[in-house]
Amino acid sequence: MSGVEGAIRSTRGLSGAETRHQNNTTLTGYTYILACADGSYYTGSTKDLERRIAQHAAGEGANHTKNRLPVKLVYVEYFDRIDKAFYREKQIQGWSRNKKEALITGETNMLKEFAECKNESHFRNKDKQ
Repeated sequence: MSGVEGAIRSTRGLSGAETRHQNNTTLTGYTYILACADGSYYTGSTKDLERRIAQHAAGEGANHTKNRLPVKLVYVEYFDRIDKAFYREKQIQGWSRNKKEALITGETNMLKEFAECKNESHFRNKDKQ
């Protein structure tokens, strides 16, 4: 078993491009987060997770990951349609590093807190000055 296959299986038990979910629906879309060697995160979506992770690991993926090897799969979500996975990818890409880390570590109770604006000029923070 390759390192990529091991990472995928240990993350969510995947073994191929299509996987059956517990409720017996076919999954055809994945949103994933990779941790890069420089400490940055890369968020993507695909129909074939194992192939896409192998591409990233071989330096054939996105420019962001090929210049920051090695990469490690740290998070994945499953979807019944690729358009839903793509929408989720775009949502996560707009998040702060802290919010992404809360998602990766399963601290979902922190997502709302990390979504709040902390700028001094924000109207909710005007009274705190």
